[in-house]
Amino acid sequence: MRLSESSTATALAAAAAVSGASLDTCCARLASALGDVVTTTPFTASDYFSLQESTLVPACIVRPRSAQDVSAAVAILSTSRTPGCQFAVKGGGHTPAGGSANIQGGVTIDMTSLNATVLSGDGTSVGVGAGAVWNDVYGYLGEFGLAAAGGRNGLVGVGGLLLGGGISHFSPRVGWACDGVVEHEVVLGNGTLVNVSATSHPDLYRALKGGGNNFGVVTRYELKTFPQGNMSVSTLTYDLSEIGAVFDAFTGVAADPNFDPYVSLQTGLLYASAAKTWSLSSSAGYTKPVLHPEVYSELEAVPSLSNSSEIIAVAPLAAENPTPPLNWLFATLTFGPSSEAMLDIFNALNGSLYDFNPVGGVTWNFAFEPLPSVMLSHADATGGNVLGLKPEDGNSVVLLFSALWPNSSSNDAIYQKGRDTFTAVKWAAERKGVLRKFEYLNYAGPHQSPLASYGADNLNFLRRVSKKYDPTGVFQSKVPGGFKLW
Repeated sequence: MRLSESSTATALAAAAAVSGASLDTCCARLASALGDVVTTTPFTASDYFSLQESTLVPACIVRPRSAQDVSAAVAILSTSRTPGCQFAVKGGGHTPAGGSANIQGGVTIDMTSLNATVLSGDGTSVGVGAGAVWNDVYGYLGEFGLAAAGGRNGLVGVGGLLLGGGISHFSPRVGWACDGVVEHEVVLGNGTLVNVSATSHPDLYRALKGGGNNFGVVTRYELKTFPQGNMSVSTLTYDLSEIGAVFDAFTGVAADPNFDPYVSLQTGLLYASAAKTWSLSSSAGYTKPVLHPEVYSELEAVPSLSNSSEIIAVAPLAAENPTPPLNWLFATLTFGPSSEAMLDIFNALNGSLYDFNPVGGVTWNFAFEPLPSVMLSHADATGGNVLGLKPEDGNSVVLLFSALWPNSSSNDAIYQKGRDTFTAVKWAAERKGVLRKFEYLNYAGPHQSPLASYGADNLNFLRRVSKKYDPTGVFQSKVPGGFKLW
């Protein structure tokens, strides 16, 4: 045993003795096997996007330096019957719900040291450690005039985005971000390390494309690359009186059966409870270096308060400023393109939220983004995914329903208001006859069931794959965070 390993194990044993706990805890066993990879140094608020995650305190943290470290840790955690052996896996720490990537009193495996990014010899793919964030990937690939489909916010973790599907600036051209995965390196529930691709464990390969954290700990992804230079983006803000015209223009783009594959569009509403003010904006990206492309002509024709446009590389565009540590709430729904439905959704939001101002205030943010059928046509060429969407379903719109607030004493009131408001929004879409069953996992709230929204056949497939590769249910029972199959 190395000196550092001995010191870590001794520290954990001493801590257990002081607390009166058994020395045969998972943390003590992990420290004995892995040495200074195991620590009790706590996370800081900046390690996570939400206070709900950063305020959880694990008994210990495993910070692996290799896939073999992850394998050893999972083998111990999965077989031990001693206290505190439930665990969580942290990548970028973006998912806001408490327990998704951290755990109270258990073990958190912090993957952030596994962040190497290496281009293949022929440049057609890039190996990315599961602990990387998209800033790492875009900055590296930009030097070669390449990109891979990934998160639009560069601080989002690679692993979490891909396991949930992943919407990218490039999705209309190349599909969901998960469709770009050529190979996964995965630690299974018994600690076995396997490579998973279209020809090696193809059922698991498909399940990992949208199935979340139900099958193993992915340690590395091999991602398809493609040529990519600069792109354009226009940021427009509008007076709220223009909301009907903006929704009409957005729907014109989102509903087009000949959807422009270079489009990356979001139209957003923001409501600040303290000021009782709404803001309306659009971020109109185009993944070619073309300012003011024709596809956005109607959107830019709406009178705006500001309209800034630039040609920019992918990496600096994704390099957003970190969000201050706040409480977060997410939910999502999908509906058929309809400006009338969007107006009804806004009216439901305004009616529910206008007079609600909890202690400390809350900012509500609602982002509409196209989900075009052309984006769904890429999955079969890459071994398929489990999201349950097909090109013949036609174009859709995804809504990210979110809230951010500083004062944790307001959590219960905001959770309740969020649930009530989301119900009203969902009913508005249903009343218009445009509500669709799909729930995007990476935007879903804890009260939602995104895996079930993939359809019965896909859900049953995921359950069969789980039973095959994780027969003792490690990732169902010992990893309580995330959306489970059982």
